[in-house]
Amino acid sequence: MSTSLIDDARFRPFHKKMFALTAGGQFLDGYLLSIVGVVVLGMSADLDMSAGQEGLIGAAALVGLFAGGLIFGRITDRIGRQLLFTLHFVVIAVASIASMFVQDSTLLVILRFVIGVALGADYAIGSALLSEWLPTAQRGRVMGMLIMAWFVGATTAYVVGYALINLMDADAWRWALGSAAIPAVAFIIARIGTPESPRWLVSRGRVEEAQAVLRRVYGEEATPEAVEALVADETAQGLGFAEVFRGDYLKRTAFVGLFWLLQIVPLFAIYTFGPTVLSAFGMSDGGDSVLGSALISMLFLIGCLPALRLIDTLGRRRLIIWSFGLMVVPLAVLGFVPTAPVAVILACFCAYALFSGGPSILEFIYPTELFPTEVRATAVGIGTAISRIGAAIGTYLLPIGLDRIGVGNTMLIMAAITLLGFAVCVTLAPETRGRRLAEASGAAPAESTPTLPQPAGTGTGTGTH
Repeated sequence: MSTSLIDDARFRPFHKKMFALTAGGQFLDGYLLSIVGVVVLGMSADLDMSAGQEGLIGAAALVGLFAGGLIFGRITDRIGRQLLFTLHFVVIAVASIASMFVQDSTLLVILRFVIGVALGADYAIGSALLSEWLPTAQRGRVMGMLIMAWFVGATTAYVVGYALINLMDADAWRWALGSAAIPAVAFIIARIGTPESPRWLVSRGRVEEAQAVLRRVYGEEATPEAVEALVADETAQGLGFAEVFRGDYLKRTAFVGLFWLLQIVPLFAIYTFGPTVLSAFGMSDGGDSVLGSALISMLFLIGCLPALRLIDTLGRRRLIIWSFGLMVVPLAVLGFVPTAPVAVILACFCAYALFSGGPSILEFIYPTELFPTEVRATAVGIGTAISRIGAAIGTYLLPIGLDRIGVGNTMLIMAAITLLGFAVCVTLAPETRGRRLAEASGAAPAESTPTLPQPAGTGTGTGTH
């Protein structure tokens, strides 16, 4: 098997730092999307909002994610990853502070949309940059760990929101929305000076710059021979936006977009309006429902842990198929027995959270592995866009559905959407376990036998963070 400086490297402190910087975007995404659900009841009363307006507030950021992923994914592939890696966090910080002072729901919808655009950009930028630096042996687990940062952010939002509700009462929702500016500024500072992706530089013909970046990270290991091997993997093929909708890449685009959408529609709806959903099942409108949502959020995080181990043993394809199949069960129970005891309701939500670990971690693994460097951020952006427009529709309709058709029928619709995701995965899910990034994406010939090299001194992907 041929060797590659990046693919076969030992896992270094540099890789840990790159993960932490990229995870910051996911932390903010989870925080910003979840904090609305925590304070929506107080915000609705203060601004005199209808159920439809509540849905617009929840969906606005998701529509922004659609636009941000679609637009900035392609821009990232054209002008580079590093340049945009910091700038969009400035937008998040400013819009979060501005949200504290709104007096009507229309302005809040606009600000949430702007925040969503910036978050959508980060999906494309961060995941592409991180995946292009990671060694093959750790790539799946480290990329999968990004979603854990999302759940940490969501859990933090529930804890912060609960504390503010109890401390400040009437103005709690304003301070909760503005609090996102604190981590945004912290990550702006931390991301300054992040190196560009050498894979992207080579794909744009900037070989000398790529060699300089490799020397900065790998020192003497960045030999001319190592650079030549990278050039052989990343030689430009002239791929553009349209290529992801042609030939085999069309099938990959359809798979990524559909499985992501069909998982995210129920998950985001439950996350965004977690306290409201639990209240509809009979839990109180106050602290109990917020704390119940925090518990479910923690279980979404815990559900990722076994999935991180299974992606390299069970494999990507079998993991995602089994996960979707199991996710249908608790949603169906909630739909058919909406009057079940509170313990049963919480158990079903917790089971759904645990089973969702597989698709959750694969949201970041599959898009980056299935497309070459020239269109990797574009593909991630398209996947983000497809999933978020569906999630926006689902999030907008959830409070209306709870109001008009009841919580049981709403959960049955969620179960049907998840069942459709199972069918998509059975039909389209590929296996990329153990393949070099260029090989998995089709940019380089496949090796005869996929393996997971473990260079001396390399730790496991999960044990290093």
